[in-house]
Amino acid sequence: MSMKETALPDVSVAERLVDLALAIDPKTLPRAVREQAESLLLDVSGLCVAARDTDYIQALVASVDAGGPATAIGHAGRFSAEDAALINGTAAHGEDFDDTYEGGPVHSATVIVPAVLAACERFGRDGQSALAGIVVGTEALCRMSRVVPKAIHKSGFHPTAILGTMAATLAVSVALGLTRRQAVDALGTAGSMASGIIEYLAEGSWTKRLHAGWAAQCGVRAARIGQQGFFSPRTVFEGTHGLYNGFAHRADGDYAALLDGFGTDWTMLSITFKPYATGTMNQPYIDCALRLARRAEAEGFRAEDVVDVLCETAEGYVHRLWEPLASKHRPATEYGAKFSAPFNIAVGFITGAAGLDAFTPRTVRDERILALASKVRYVVDPSNPYPRAYTGHVRFTLSDGRVVEERQPFIRGGVHSPLSREELEAKFHGNTAYGQWNASASAQLLAATRALFDGPVDLEAFRPA
Repeated sequence: MSMKETALPDVSVAERLVDLALAIDPKTLPRAVREQAESLLLDVSGLCVAARDTDYIQALVASVDAGGPATAIGHAGRFSAEDAALINGTAAHGEDFDDTYEGGPVHSATVIVPAVLAACERFGRDGQSALAGIVVGTEALCRMSRVVPKAIHKSGFHPTAILGTMAATLAVSVALGLTRRQAVDALGTAGSMASGIIEYLAEGSWTKRLHAGWAAQCGVRAARIGQQGFFSPRTVFEGTHGLYNGFAHRADGDYAALLDGFGTDWTMLSITFKPYATGTMNQPYIDCALRLARRAEAEGFRAEDVVDVLCETAEGYVHRLWEPLASKHRPATEYGAKFSAPFNIAVGFITGAAGLDAFTPRTVRDERILALASKVRYVVDPSNPYPRAYTGHVRFTLSDGRVVEERQPFIRGGVHSPLSREELEAKFHGNTAYGQWNASASAQLLAATRALFDGPVDLEAFRPA
């Protein structure tokens, strides 16, 4: 058939997805799924507070009109639902300390939680509606990333931005109780809103931070448009001119990965909570660097004794973490440093940490860190399992001829080595302290995240006293 004659399916992917999503009852969710949703809410809340006074969030807040019914977490003012979603999503993703799904990779909660909270607060939906929306949206985003793995990134787009727009729209549609037709129309509209190029890699600029917020905002907007009967393409996913063809350059993806077992086999339980405030792919490399730092103390060598650093890596990492290598050796900005494997390895080894304080204007000008980073090189391992798993490898060659190396076969914080609830709460309190909230305010916010799904969506504790 020609493009004009291509037959449309009787039931589209969007229609099948909406049917599965609307069938999910928040009251009958498995306990592990609800607990995961609570953990995602907790993580996002702390991250929003941590970023509230940053230059990029202050710029974003100044760009929108004040006044409205919705909360930007950590801010005293009120905003429209769309603008609150924009600010919260950007803040939660801003320091790259947010959750990630290995199979994608995508960041889920930083898009879904801000969109759902804003919509529920604006329209007076209860905690059970919020729970349903968060679970549906998070599950959908993880699964969407597996339809055509790696292809969206290779095409120059950020999967969290592209797929997040679609998942946030589905999440808000469920949270607001849209009908099947309304939700399908909302998804069709969202496909024309999705955007997010990865040129931020060139100079460490801020736009990646915006991607999660933009996707969250679009989710609120598209659901509201769909609710009003705005006619949109039901073949938005698989169509000849659909989302996957547009951003991944192929429409014949594995839609079973999106649809099969949706609502029974919970992909969202595989989400990783990051232990370090940096890009997802760097996490295992930091673990290797920190172990090498402990060995250095025990075995008596220093950064200055290292003459060569070789890392095995995945081909999919190269254009984000490794090239151009000269700029990765000396990142232009503290944000750009988060996407440099050489810098991450060096800062982890020398400072013994990779939290929010490891990526600052001071550290990216620290000549001792940069000297070690400049010795780091890579070789592609064709058998690397990315994106099914994230691995790390660092091998030091010392001036006396010794070779010391460490490997990490998985990302810590995920299914192979999950963070405990105590560790997640410690991360939360560290983030709120970084955002200048006192212990009392932090405890109130923690309690509010625990209670949100069992009553009205009350975000009073999410704003400064």
